[in-house]
Amino acid sequence: MPCDISSVFHGAPAEQREAVEADTYALLERLGIPYDRVDTPPAFTMEDCAAISKALNVSVCKNLFLTPRNKSAFYLLALPADKPFVTKDFSKQIGSSRLSFASAEDMEELLGIKPGSASVLALRNDTAHCVTLAMERSVYEATYFGCHPCRNTSTVRLRTEDLLRIFLPFTGHEPVIVDL
Repeated sequence: MPCDISSVFHGAPAEQREAVEADTYALLERLGIPYDRVDTPPAFTMEDCAAISKALNVSVCKNLFLTPRNKSAFYLLALPADKPFVTKDFSKQIGSSRLSFASAEDMEELLGIKPGSASVLALRNDTAHCVTLAMERSVYEATYFGCHPCRNTSTVRLRTEDLLRIFLPFTGHEPVIVDL
């Protein structure tokens, strides 16, 4: 995939994109959040994202959409790409029963995105505040944050401070910080 990564662009693409992606760029622009972007073939795995991380000079984080069996809560967990996810460790820190991946239907209903495109930026669609954002401490403390703009054919890099101080307050979400 490395040869299929575009140049680094600043801001939104000029060409038409799917609504979910175009709306994400429009919101970032409206909020005054600068970002860099690359376009790629669909990136479904963290291995796909490794070359993207190099191109953008940011660690693209892993975003997992999780829920307990009874679906009493939903969590979007942002953690470093190289950090293994241990369900019991995360569940214990947030005081939840054992978690598993939420369904594609729940992801689409609550976040307005499809599997493979999980992103903190999708919290703009969670107007009912059904999803809790959990950020692994090293992601929370990083200078830059890398993620998909709600579609896995592009990746953006923005300042973590802008995510925490502008974007998340706009959506009404406050992150829970975890140490995994």
